[in-house]
Amino acid sequence: MWRRGKHERRSETLPLELCDLCGRTFPAGEEVSGRVPDSSSAHPTDTWCDGLRRVTACCEAHLEVLREAYRRRPFVEEELWAAKITRVLTSGPPVLTMVQLACRTGLHEPDIRRAIAWHNERRRRMEE
Repeated sequence: MWRRGKHERRSETLPLELCDLCGRTFPAGEEVSGRVPDSSSAHPTDTWCDGLRRVTACCEAHLEVLREAYRRRPFVEEELWAAKITRVLTSGPPVLTMVQLACRTGLHEPDIRRAIAWHNERRRRMEE
């Protein structure tokens, strides 16, 4: 039977992180990260994080470039509402009524209708 020598290292795969700006990979734990406002982001489980996107960078300079890019991006309420609606419709029990959708998203019916209209208009523009 083969035995490992005293000083032989085990081959371990360390988890890697990826810089959202340059695409460089580096060991987990060395990343610089933060949250930036992003109306397209609805957290899968934590509604307090809706509208915030976690970004990861390899250095402070790249994190600042990412922050600046998101600062220039407009924050569209209807986009955030559409993301919340999508989260509800793609997880958990089916939603059958507008009242159920309002309860599960925390939105009012007029906001839901505005989000649907925004989503439909955006889809139409993308198809052109």
